[in-house]
Amino acid sequence: MTSDNTIDRTQNSFLYKNLANIASLVGVLPLLLLYVEDGYHYLIPLILFNNVMDDLDGILAAKLNIRSRFGADLDNVCDAVAHVALSLAVGAHYGGIVLSVSVVAAGAIILRATSRLNPEGTSGGSPTNELMRHLLFILLLSSVFGIDAEPLLISVFLLNTVSMSVPFKMTAMIRSQAKTAILVVLVNLALISAWLFPSTTAFIALPFLLTYLYALLMGGVRWISSYSSPTSV
Repeated sequence: MTSDNTIDRTQNSFLYKNLANIASLVGVLPLLLLYVEDGYHYLIPLILFNNVMDDLDGILAAKLNIRSRFGADLDNVCDAVAHVALSLAVGAHYGGIVLSVSVVAAGAIILRATSRLNPEGTSGGSPTNELMRHLLFILLLSSVFGIDAEPLLISVFLLNTVSMSVPFKMTAMIRSQAKTAILVVLVNLALISAWLFPSTTAFIALPFLLTYLYALLMGGVRWISSYSSPTSV
């Protein structure tokens, strides 16, 4: 009986109920490193850390049965703050057109996050985290192969600006298919491996990028077809 009472008190405690929310906040706070001298050098580990913490808060909320409307809204706000900061950090580092399109992408991030604060809002398009993964891969691949990152970054920012705003669902992406905690952990391990082991970067990046393009293309085709096909009377 004492043990049951202890468990009940733990589950009803403020800390327990807010573990997922704490994870959301912890994922954002280290981004302050971007504003110290040479803070851009922390960009890649910050992207990875934020991605891990963003997935962790979802796992905690589901496994501990502590989901709430407030927690979902806080997660969206934290995502928006983090992903806008990371996008603009990349844009500011490269300047010029990259900076301009990063500002446009930041606007799309804010609009998507705002729309998700409405429980009855649409759930289409790509998550803002997908943009973070693409930025990660482009920066890693440009370092590994010595290629100019700017044209690729411009393409990624513009393409994700579109995909974050589309009304149709994009379910074929790798992260979207990771429905269990184990698969989510494996996705994050793959991203970390792409950073730590440059020989694996291209092999890990390619499936993420191809499934994203496939999801965007096929989702668009189905959406257009649904409007162009004659309705039955």
